[in-house]
Amino acid sequence: MQIEQILPDAVSGAIKELYGVDAGASQITLQKTRKEFKGHYTLVTFPLLKISHKSPEQTAGEIGAWLAEKSPVIAEYNVIKGFLNLTISSRVWGELLQTIDAVPDYGFTPVAEDAPLYMVEYSSPNTNKPLHLGHVRNNLLGHALSEVLRANGKKVVKTNIVNDRGIHICKSMLAWQKWGNGETPESTGKKGDHLIGDYYVLFDKKYKEELAALQAQGFTKEEAEARSQLMEEAREMLRKWEAHDAATVNLWKMMNDWVYAGFDETYRQMGVSFDKIYYESQTYLAGKEEVLRGLKEGLFYQKEDGSVWADLTSYGLDHKLLLRADGTSVYMTQDIGTAKLRYDDYPIDTMIYVVGNEQNYHFQVLSILLDMLGFEFGKGLVHFSYGMVELPEGKMKSREGTVVDADDLMAEMIATARETSQELGKLEGVSEEEAEAISRMVGLGALKYFILKVDPKKNMTFNPKESIDFNGNTGPFIQYTHARIQSVLRKADEQGIAIPKKLEGAVSLSEKEEGLVQLLSEFAAVVQQAGSEYNVSLIANYVYELVKEYNQFYHDYPILKEENSALRDFRLLLSKNVARTIRKGMSLFGIDVPERM
Repeated sequence: MQIEQILPDAVSGAIKELYGVDAGASQITLQKTRKEFKGHYTLVTFPLLKISHKSPEQTAGEIGAWLAEKSPVIAEYNVIKGFLNLTISSRVWGELLQTIDAVPDYGFTPVAEDAPLYMVEYSSPNTNKPLHLGHVRNNLLGHALSEVLRANGKKVVKTNIVNDRGIHICKSMLAWQKWGNGETPESTGKKGDHLIGDYYVLFDKKYKEELAALQAQGFTKEEAEARSQLMEEAREMLRKWEAHDAATVNLWKMMNDWVYAGFDETYRQMGVSFDKIYYESQTYLAGKEEVLRGLKEGLFYQKEDGSVWADLTSYGLDHKLLLRADGTSVYMTQDIGTAKLRYDDYPIDTMIYVVGNEQNYHFQVLSILLDMLGFEFGKGLVHFSYGMVELPEGKMKSREGTVVDADDLMAEMIATARETSQELGKLEGVSEEEAEAISRMVGLGALKYFILKVDPKKNMTFNPKESIDFNGNTGPFIQYTHARIQSVLRKADEQGIAIPKKLEGAVSLSEKEEGLVQLLSEFAAVVQQAGSEYNVSLIANYVYELVKEYNQFYHDYPILKEENSALRDFRLLLSKNVARTIRKGMSLFGIDVPERM
């Protein structure tokens, strides 16, 4: 039994009897009553005035009186300027709580055999540097979106496209070749992605020194860049790679393998994974073939220097480069090839790209180009565009080595969680092993929650200190509340008090208790909305609201010390389901919640 299903039917019955008209679903607008008014749900009467031919207040009063007299779920009502506020009877809340408790996966929709297939692309790292804070937001959003879609009954394939070719990769390769002295991850004790990232930074440093020296000789910045021997060597390395030069390809494979081992370790720590990984080195040729087909069919044009372009002015855009004069590919070429291969591999219904908002234009163009090339899926691509993440100190730059490394950030979060938990006495009486597990859970939970609670479309500043706070809208606050509830349930068990599946006897509930059951019942709708709007932050803010309301209830009402056994049983069942909903909501983010803290 769902109140959201019963109430519209009851209102529809009232309208039919009072005014002799069958009201459509679009005319019955029910919403949660605002906190400053008494009631649980509010009926907006303005869409019904053409049916009632009366004032908003009269219409609300007549419907309210009919419901209070004839509907067993309505305890009372009040009218505020044409808004009908309805109070649901305590008996109904008790029945609803039992209904929620009886469904282990309440709020989640099972994935059917014929469910639509969503492919979600996220991460998209370059193999010339380790993952950084920007990648952390990307990975967490991609993983959470995948889990939310699955909770909405969709089949999901999580995919990654690794940018393992291009001039930026050649820069780190060339720097290692010139100045690496044969260093390896084993010889240095560094993760492979960190080692290669150091050489990417070193290339930029040497390049800037070369430009400074040329400019000191009187060349302009542009002239110096054109004369750079180092950049020319990097371009030559790219040309050799594309020509399958054995030595260049072997160097590329060796260094990429180091990076992949490092990435895998970071992904494990972060708790994200992929069902299928594509590599740009394997997809760019497919894209190149499609571009050349488009050129042959007159969809694209070639300039005198041999470069291939698309004229998008009829779409209100500009001209887009698809192949350089030397025949090498650009990102767009690779994305065309990757899209084609993916649709060859999977019966995809919806393709979602989790990529930052600085690439909005890129995906607008990709959709148009795929459509021009005759791929039906072109117009249906979804760009899950999200804002940038910065630290309080400002922006980060990979080339200058000022990025916040994902591994360092996670290690710092775990260490800070340990320190904060010890200061607050939350690790007292636990073993070293438990303390380590809790610190990891709290540190990574704080990181994930702080990032995912923000509307993805917004730019955000990640503040590590603010994220590890056991009060406020944070992961640790939610985790601590779960541990608090588990402590109550353990004490009940120790006292021989079983949590009933069926509540016996009628009890009078407080507004806070009724509000908590109402919040629990809304979990399914929030999960559905988060999936349909591609907005995972709705889950975070729902769980925070639930936790905040529960803590107020916990502070104001006794549970185990409640003398009325029927009311005590209700509060235990309520607590159990709040904890279960916290676990389920946080599981969508890959956040674990502790049993004790």
